[in-house]
This record gives sequence, C-alpha cells and structure tokens, in this order.
Amino acid sequence: MNTPLIVTEETLRHAAGILRSGGVVAFPTETYYGLASDPLQPQALERLFFIKRRPKQMPILALVAGISQLNLLANEVPAVYYRLIDTFWPGPLTLIFPALPTLPPQLTGYTGTIGLRRSSHPVANRLIDVFGAPITATSANISGGSPAVTAAEVSQIFGSQVDLILDGGRTPGGKGSTLVGILGTSLHCLREGVIPFVSVQTCATTDLNNE
Repeated sequence: MNTPLIVTEETLRHAAGILRSGGVVAFPTETYYGLASDPLQPQALERLFFIKRRPKQMPILALVAGISQLNLLANEVPAVYYRLIDTFWPGPLTLIFPALPTLPPQLTGYTGTIGLRRSSHPVANRLIDVFGAPITATSANISGGSPAVTAAEVSQIFGSQVDLILDGGRTPGGKGSTLVGILGTSLHCLREGVIPFVSVQTCATTDLNNE
C-alpha cells in the first residue's frame, strides 16, 4: 500500500519533483481527489491512462493557476469565457478551450480541445505553484468507478501505482465540476456538476447585455 503523506512544503516539493520526472501524484480538489501528472509529457499521460484503465479517446482535464497560464495549453480564449472565469474561478467550472496544436494528443483525447479550470482547493493551487506549471486533474478512480474522496481511498484503489498521495483531508465528493464548452455560438453543457448550468448561462447573458 502507498501511505499518504500530510501536506507540507517539503512534501509539495517532493510531489513537484515526481511530476517533473513523469510520475503521478494524488491530491485533493474541491470535489474529489485527483491524479496529477505533467500534461506536456506523453509518457506521463500514457501511465495515467494505464493506471486508471481509461479509454484513450477520453480527454484529460487540467488545472491552471489562473488566466496567466491559459496560453500554455489553450490556443485561444473565447470572449464569453472571461466573464465566466471572473465569476466562477477559482471553483468547480471546467471550460473547454481550443487546444494548442502542440499538445500531446493523449491529453485532448484527439479532440483538439482541452478542459481547464482553476481549483479553489488550497493544496491543488499550491501544488501548481510549486510545480510551476499546469497539472492534470483527472479524478482518482478506476475509469467508471466512484472517485476517491479521501487519501486512504486513493491508497486502497491504486496502491503503489501512484507515486505519492498528498493527504489534504476529506473532500466534499458529490458532483464533479461542471463542464461547459461552446457549440456554434452558444454555450453548451457537457456535464452539469456543482455549478448549475443555468447559473453559467445567466452570467454569460448578463455579460452580453452589458456590452
């Protein structure tokens, strides 16, 4: 079994080193525990898919520190997203962006798009800060199974397949992040999660009416 480690600056630095070397780290978010890897390393992504038993056509979501890191993964930022980011980030709203063509295809699930959000969990944000770049944030579970809400559950599911488990306490569980993209010229809900899609639509409409 993989013994979870209490979150300290030392364990965060250790986690960041693991990510740089292509490893996988479990960490808490505002919804579930997630699995972090370097989204720009194809071999790290391949390992992530393997341990989750995740179908290759399913893209991997990533976390950013904020707007300043969007250009590391996104090819452009749709204008309507700025109001959504200002209103709902940090928080459980994942926005689907056109991906940079240079991204590993495993990350985008060969879709040409990338799902990004800024987490509201302090451990997730500190891990990104120490790593110095975006991280993946796919849920800590075997594909199709229930996501882990505690570090102990991560250890039970993956054992030593995960290189490090950061124990940030119990996460809320329940619904995941809400996934929103653009279909044509309209916002499109791919998955309704913690944030009701009607709240996202209302925010976007208010923004348009005020322009």
